[in-house]
Amino acid sequence: MLARRPRDPLQALRRRNRELKQQVDSLLSESQLKGAVEPSKRRDIYQRCIQLKQTIDENKNTLQKLSKADELAPVGSYNQRKEEERDLLDRLTQQLQELAVTISKENIKEEDASSVEEEEEEEEESEESDEEEEESEKEEGEKQENKPRQQATSEGYVAIGDFTAQQAGDLTFKKGEFLRVIEEKPDGWWVARNAKGNEGLVPRTYLEVEEEEEEEEESSEEGSEDDVEAGDEGIQGAEAKQRTDSHWSAVRKAVSEQITTVDVLTTMGAIPSGFRPSTLAQLLQEGNQFQASYFLQPELTSSQLAFRDLMWDAKAGTIRSIPSRVSLILTLWSCKMIPLPGTSIQVLSRHVRLCVFDGSKVLSNIHTVRATWQPKKPKTWTFSPQVTGILPCLLDGDCFIRSNSSSPDIGILFELGISYIRNSTGERGELSCGWVFLKLFDASGVPVPTKTYELFLNGGTPYEQGVEVDPSVSRRAHGSVFHQMMMMRRQPQLLVKLRSLNARSRNVLSFLPETLIGSMCSIHLLIFYRQILGDVLLKDRMSLQSAELISHPMLASFPKLLEQPDVMDALRSSWAEKENTLKRSEKRDKEFLKAMFLLVYHDCALPLLHSTLLPPFKWAEEETEAARWKFIADFLKQNQENEGALQALLAPAGVHEPFDLSEQTYDFLGEVRKNVT
Repeated sequence: MLARRPRDPLQALRRRNRELKQQVDSLLSESQLKGAVEPSKRRDIYQRCIQLKQTIDENKNTLQKLSKADELAPVGSYNQRKEEERDLLDRLTQQLQELAVTISKENIKEEDASSVEEEEEEEEESEESDEEEEESEKEEGEKQENKPRQQATSEGYVAIGDFTAQQAGDLTFKKGEFLRVIEEKPDGWWVARNAKGNEGLVPRTYLEVEEEEEEEEESSEEGSEDDVEAGDEGIQGAEAKQRTDSHWSAVRKAVSEQITTVDVLTTMGAIPSGFRPSTLAQLLQEGNQFQASYFLQPELTSSQLAFRDLMWDAKAGTIRSIPSRVSLILTLWSCKMIPLPGTSIQVLSRHVRLCVFDGSKVLSNIHTVRATWQPKKPKTWTFSPQVTGILPCLLDGDCFIRSNSSSPDIGILFELGISYIRNSTGERGELSCGWVFLKLFDASGVPVPTKTYELFLNGGTPYEQGVEVDPSVSRRAHGSVFHQMMMMRRQPQLLVKLRSLNARSRNVLSFLPETLIGSMCSIHLLIFYRQILGDVLLKDRMSLQSAELISHPMLASFPKLLEQPDVMDALRSSWAEKENTLKRSEKRDKEFLKAMFLLVYHDCALPLLHSTLLPPFKWAEEETEAARWKFIADFLKQNQENEGALQALLAPAGVHEPFDLSEQTYDFLGEVRKNVT
């Protein structure tokens, strides 16, 4: 019997596309049935939308990579057939997006949005009630804002963004297009008419009251002057360069290919139009090149025959301190007036991600600090400077920043974000609530002053310009000076402080890698790692030309702690307890301290990293975080009672991962960073 000839790649893809079309048609038919209006049924349909969209995207990628040379036999009109398949996949994508938007509209309509608006108004009133003069000014501003809405039938609006009709009855419009609102509906979808006389539904979040052109220009100038004063001569660096490097392109593509969850939430008014999928979170998912563990490793010179940022000081008997162009301490104080998402999503984490940035690419690891908030003031985020005791290092608002980049535009990129879960579908994701860029040097190359900066946030992503976080609270304020001041106070902003270094702080930071961002509360642990790394690689190695594996569990596993902050907290707590038992003379003995640190590490961090009973670390999952904290606390308590981890390690109930050579050996050639300059 003859073997069946394998199907040509394009033919196989065409068959899969036809199967996908049948599934999409079936899903569309099912969504029209009467029973599809039930919430559980809608959730099921929405999940299948996502799965089909992902499969379509995979087929698109496969189709893109196909070439005529891949075919086993000649194919006529090859390019035309590829184009037909691409058109089919685009049509299927459009159908799924329209269905997803329709389902989301139905979900949003079921929620009580009016109660959320009332709570927001009460919160704003409570925040503004400290001074009677400010309160009266706010009331005057609200009257001016409400007046155009009450006269919606006679007032014009300008579109602040492009909108494409998602279903029958919607009105398509472009950014800057003039629209006249005919009817304001409570669900956020207004009836509007364009210049051609076409009418349809439009989302209210895309509209801004039309003003005279001269007033717009004046207010834009005033707004820019306010920004200069608040940010100290434009230090916040609102002008970012066009991103052309590879990782920004990858992020841009990944964000644009995501299922329309964020677009749906924005269209429905569940989130402000300036929110986007988090750019820095996407970079962290691309690999380890933006993780702190990567930058903690030593860097080789361009010849790859020596270490560039790890050198031995024979006179001091330890690693040499290395100065860096940027070496500072930054304190996150608070975030103010951050818009609240709607009740359709549940916020799991509020946080700030920051990195060294030159307006074009990320030059360091991406560091994350989690914020806290009070139910009475949900628009205000706060941080915990100088974390001590049992407070997690994830909350530490004091950050050290090191970079040796020679770029004249170097600065710090801040991205405020929330991790969320969508109530109707169970989808998880991360949104950017705004970003700002703080330049560290002025035009003449002089470092910016060390002081507190009040930075106004930009909406969109760092490669978008002129986007506001929440266009409903525009910076282009009109009216009296007091009213403009009140409007500026309502702008989303971040308060940070650049701190000057004393001699001791400068010396401590100089033992770290040339480029790294991290928490001040764990800096002494990082220095222990660097000193022990120097001993092993530079002092104790039999031959500097040897590239053999080095038996050293601590060096092999310590970088993992930077991605598991609760284990780092356990090590920090255990070392603090050990230090309290040491004599003053012992604390002055550097070799003795390193030996004690290794003992504490082997008793605490190493068993935790390889225990199967410790749940895997998952970002912003409350149950997992609580379970890990409980296990770590119980483990540390047993260690304290038994004077070490040996009994816990040998206990029958203790289960650990199978032995692996990588746990015990440090492969520095596989871990070090290669200098590409």
